[in-house]
Amino acid sequence: MSYEPTVMRTAQARLERRRERRERRRFALERELYAKAPRLREVDAALRGTMADLARLATGGRPVASDGPEIAAIRARSEALQAERTRLMAGLGHGPGALDDIPDCPLCGDTGWTSGGMCACLKQLCAQEQLRALTALLNLTDEQSFDKLRLDVYSDQPWQGQTRSPRDNMSRVVRVCEGYARQFPGYPLKNLLLSGGTGLGKTFLSGCIAREVSQRGYSVVYDTAIRLFAAFETRRFTRDAGEERQARDDTRRCLGCDLLILDDLGSELTTPLSQASLYEVVNSRIQAGRHTIISTNLSMDHIAQRYTPQLASRIGGLYQELTFYGDDLRLRR
Repeated sequence: MSYEPTVMRTAQARLERRRERRERRRFALERELYAKAPRLREVDAALRGTMADLARLATGGRPVASDGPEIAAIRARSEALQAERTRLMAGLGHGPGALDDIPDCPLCGDTGWTSGGMCACLKQLCAQEQLRALTALLNLTDEQSFDKLRLDVYSDQPWQGQTRSPRDNMSRVVRVCEGYARQFPGYPLKNLLLSGGTGLGKTFLSGCIAREVSQRGYSVVYDTAIRLFAAFETRRFTRDAGEERQARDDTRRCLGCDLLILDDLGSELTTPLSQASLYEVVNSRIQAGRHTIISTNLSMDHIAQRYTPQLASRIGGLYQELTFYGDDLRLRR
């Protein structure tokens, strides 16, 4: 799982702020209790002293029996201090562990990482930040979800040249897209081609998929063909180190994310570089077993005419085309 660098940085910063807030609260409570009961400060200092005494014995260079009189004396002093501390804390209305630095996440200690990789707490923060970024790019609203999608806005009348009405067709399209999102990444189809005219719901459904997959903890990148190919061009030709670094980040996130949604294919200027860039994206993600959704106004036949035979073969052979047709919904509204 590979999140965008900006998403990761923001999530990690939130985790750090969480740790800082917890430490500030603990410190404020400690200061308050020490002011109310100065003896508590003395007891805590003495307890730290017993730990230091044990450490000195362990590293003193001479053998010390674990059940010997020196260690027994330190342990007895520590137990007496702990009992006194418990009484003091109870008198102040708190349990003995009220001043302990207890992390919010016991799995990683609020570091965001475990021996097995990224912790669930950091994944959750990354998913939240990713959804926030997708919301800005896709103009996601609370209405943009599979549960609130309406099919009655599509005509139930026969459509010229098609065996299904627009409504029946969209029912099938939505069923595939919903299964793709809710079973991700286990759905039988890895790649989708959403093709059809404007105003038929391609971007809306892309947003529904992006929301669902992101909320399930997978990295999702949404970009337009124009912006993506501009990043590839900048990566190759710019002499500005900052621009090159940003372009490399942009292209890397598109190549490495769990789900890439590439919108508006065909709106870009067709050049040898844009064709090579598109082939790199499509082919590298297929080889890596990653999932991709391409949204376009072009049919598969038009893609074959516009792009290279190799690219058309990869898309035609390994993408499931879902065709959108009917009246432009924006004009109907």
